[in-house]
Amino acid sequence: MAKVKVKTGYVCSDCGAVYPKWQGHCTACDAWNTVAEVRLAPPGRREGFAGATSVVTLLGAVECTEQARFSSGSEEFDRVLGGGFVPGSVILIGGDPGAGKSTILLQTMCFAARSREVLYVSGEESLQQIAGRARRLQLPTDRVKMLAESSVERVLEAAGVERPEVIVIDSIQVMHVAGVDAAPGGVSQVRESAATLTCYAKTTGVVLILVGHVTKDQALAGPMTLSHMVDTQVMLSSTEDARYRLMRTTKNRFGPVNELGVFAMTERGLREVKNPSAIFLSRTDTAAPGSLISVLWEGTRPLLVEIQSLVVSAQYGSPRRLGIGLDQNRIAMILAVLTKHGGLVLSDQDVFVNVVGGIRVLETSADLAVALAIVSSLRNSVLPQDLMVFGEVGLSGEIRPVSNGEARLKEGVKHGFTRAIVPKGNAPKNGLAGMEIVGVADLSEALDAI
Repeated sequence: MAKVKVKTGYVCSDCGAVYPKWQGHCTACDAWNTVAEVRLAPPGRREGFAGATSVVTLLGAVECTEQARFSSGSEEFDRVLGGGFVPGSVILIGGDPGAGKSTILLQTMCFAARSREVLYVSGEESLQQIAGRARRLQLPTDRVKMLAESSVERVLEAAGVERPEVIVIDSIQVMHVAGVDAAPGGVSQVRESAATLTCYAKTTGVVLILVGHVTKDQALAGPMTLSHMVDTQVMLSSTEDARYRLMRTTKNRFGPVNELGVFAMTERGLREVKNPSAIFLSRTDTAAPGSLISVLWEGTRPLLVEIQSLVVSAQYGSPRRLGIGLDQNRIAMILAVLTKHGGLVLSDQDVFVNVVGGIRVLETSADLAVALAIVSSLRNSVLPQDLMVFGEVGLSGEIRPVSNGEARLKEGVKHGFTRAIVPKGNAPKNGLAGMEIVGVADLSEALDAI
């Protein structure tokens, strides 16, 4: 019998680029020591998705049916997913060790098992460990089916017998496929395991949830193709005080990207926080210079956060600019605009900016709040505690409007704010009951308003 020749190549674990021979530097993503030898194609042919044929079809002739979602049991988790689980979807959940990935999934499976068949596959923990955690969390475990296995073939065998509607794989880094000459967790094993499981999910309509490890750089371990294979990618992280967990989507084919869900870690597991603005607004009773409230837009809802700034005389030759929760380059740009168009001298000042609560600002709507907080600290002037500010600052000193301005203002009214400084383009023409709104066109008008 002729020996089957296995085709191998060299693949970058960060970006998935393929090279004919080994090299220390990946020219595609500029990473070092990430190229490893892998098998490019396993022997045999993987079956395609259900309904996939080799016949050319007009897009308008394809029958499109709306698939009904079902709930995960948590409103915050459903919000992050875009409304719940979609049959046949593949979800990848990553996060630091101890972030609560296994906990939230165990809670979800115990809820889903009330009305659906579920299968929880653990390749890292023993069934006794998971059962002990479930008892501590006082979860109903009567209908949750468990399997301790790391072989993809055996998992699919068990799934063919049990016919589950939801499968959890904890974690994809420990799974392995027979015939792949690599250790579990390697590029080829992770890729082939994910591809085989994804093909099964798309063929049978099963909801597949994969747990992924992260590297020390907070990136998902394994090949970049893993992120491309899945329908939804979710990252779970903890805040600085470790009391809360933030769940954010970085990819979602069935809903908005960058949607944020907030959970509190308790003795009974992860509990959803339905009003996250309240936990990030725990201000002291005594007002202090440099503190100001802004409104971010996270996915499909507004989120009130406190921006703090501290400006002090530089103790060394080069002034420091430090931001926590903000882009350093954005802070440098705002300081330059304040110097050019605000007439402030900041070249001999250390500037520190912090977003309270461990929230990471990913949009430009907090620019004006950061600028006014810096001015407040520089002048040692206290701003009113019932004041909220949002708006994007341009290089020429103009204040640009941001999306969903009215919804942000209504969120402020809901939490007791009575005054707001916003871009003129976001100021409602008929005003807003319960709030005094000042629309500003440029930085000088904003400085005059405070």
